[in-house]
Amino acid sequence: MSSISKIVEREISASPFLEESIAEDLINISSLARKLKPKIERELGKSVKSGAIVMAINRLEFKGFASVSDNIMRFLANLGDIIIRSNLNNYTFKNSSNLSHAQMKLMEKVSKEIDGFCTFSQGVYETTVVTGSNMEKYVDKFFAKETLIEKETKLSSVTVRLPNFDVPGSYYYIMKQVSWENINVSEIISTTNEMTLVVKDDDIDRIFSVLMRLKKRNQ
Repeated sequence: MSSISKIVEREISASPFLEESIAEDLINISSLARKLKPKIERELGKSVKSGAIVMAINRLEFKGFASVSDNIMRFLANLGDIIIRSNLNNYTFKNSSNLSHAQMKLMEKVSKEIDGFCTFSQGVYETTVVTGSNMEKYVDKFFAKETLIEKETKLSSVTVRLPNFDVPGSYYYIMKQVSWENINVSEIISTTNEMTLVVKDDDIDRIFSVLMRLKKRNQ
């Protein structure tokens, strides 16, 4: 059977960033209670006082939040170099038996370029290729027989070196800051110790500023 406390806990847990904001005392609890009140009343089928909802919110325990937050701050303080690339294109192709052959030919061309850049992300049904716009003619040539699902141009990327230790929630925290700045990320490319975010050219200055603030604020 549902109760005010169970509904409050479920709604807060399901809302992005909300639990963290409450734990850091960034949320007006009375305003949140008023917002949750109609949903709680519909589910319980009766009128509920806002004060009861406030009490339910205040009784919530955010187990482990403090220690996780401390670890994330330590992770961010140890972010390494931040590298920006511009003039990128992003292609998504339908997977096929010949796709790997086209990839090999493209990599051979890219390897001969001083500032060559190319990444492949293969999924179950499709593969994404991010490469410099100077490789466009070669992509058109080598992938001519492949099924192009989507193509994006006028992109830039920002790559950040990550600390060599694992912290749950570190990617979430970085992407949360990017989301709050209303920056759309076209692609996320990661290796063990690197994270690359591909965005529109117009957003590269803002996303660089976000990462620099995260790094400096926690040092």
